[in-house]
Amino acid sequence: MSPALPLPAIPRTASGSRGLPAQHRAGRPGVLLGVLLGLLTTLHCTSGLALAVQDDAGHPIVLAAPARRVISLAPHATELLFDVGAGETVVGVSDFSDFPAAAQSLPRIGGAQGLDLERIAGLNPDLVVAWTSGNSARALEALERLGIAVYRSDPESLEAVAMNLERLGILTGHAQTGTDVARAFRARIAALGARYSRLTPVKVFYQVWDKPLMTIGGAHLISDVIRLCGGRNIFASLKSPAPTVDAESVISSNPQVIVVASDEQRGPAELARWEEWPGLAAIRHRDLVILDPALITRGTPRIADGAERLCTAIDVARHR
Repeated sequence: MSPALPLPAIPRTASGSRGLPAQHRAGRPGVLLGVLLGLLTTLHCTSGLALAVQDDAGHPIVLAAPARRVISLAPHATELLFDVGAGETVVGVSDFSDFPAAAQSLPRIGGAQGLDLERIAGLNPDLVVAWTSGNSARALEALERLGIAVYRSDPESLEAVAMNLERLGILTGHAQTGTDVARAFRARIAALGARYSRLTPVKVFYQVWDKPLMTIGGAHLISDVIRLCGGRNIFASLKSPAPTVDAESVISSNPQVIVVASDEQRGPAELARWEEWPGLAAIRHRDLVILDPALITRGTPRIADGAERLCTAIDVARHR
């Protein structure tokens, strides 16, 4: 949970990605690239001669053999690698990579505030899993000039989380595990959607930060979670992943639920500004939600846990 976007400095939290946005993509591969990737993936599946996927930036990633030394440049990428069973290949991780516990003892190579390129090169990785919104484009290009394969992971939807699991499973030689974990994740998401997504919509305001007041646009992963729960992000029409808004626009929308990603100690203080407007539906009915940042801001299977909690809270407001 940050970004290559021109955003104000925001204190980092233990989540490593506190509500910060995913970048919009600047172009997609053409038909020929898609055909090439399909052929290479087929080759991988049938003969083991090549491992080929497309990353979230639309770049083809082709390895001659499964990656055996992998570096993660973001907390969510670290989780994804362990999720597909590739934890033993991870030789370096970013700051705030605190889950699973095994990741906490791995060498740190920096994070969204800067990468130690010399140390990364010294670890001799054959694959780096980067974060487009949180890592410097210049730093990633420098790694590629060293001949290191860089997979850019930046899931903007729940389906993209599943696809990242599948792709990283292929690149690390854990294709079956990646497929299995992705299937289980999709099943959880589908169950939540079947239960909540078609119910009466509930207006939701998601607060990323309070000074300045920041929220999420409709293309953000968290907005996808809100939709899954039958909620309506009041700023879904905004194109920026993490726009700055004013209090007046929130008040005029009169959200029924206000959400912050924080801990139980800081969360109430972050919500306190809205107490000045007791007429807001969310304040009147006390539909104020505090979610663990690690369960809602990271594009990993654990976001299904955050989605379950958010869906329950939205449904409570729905039945007011």
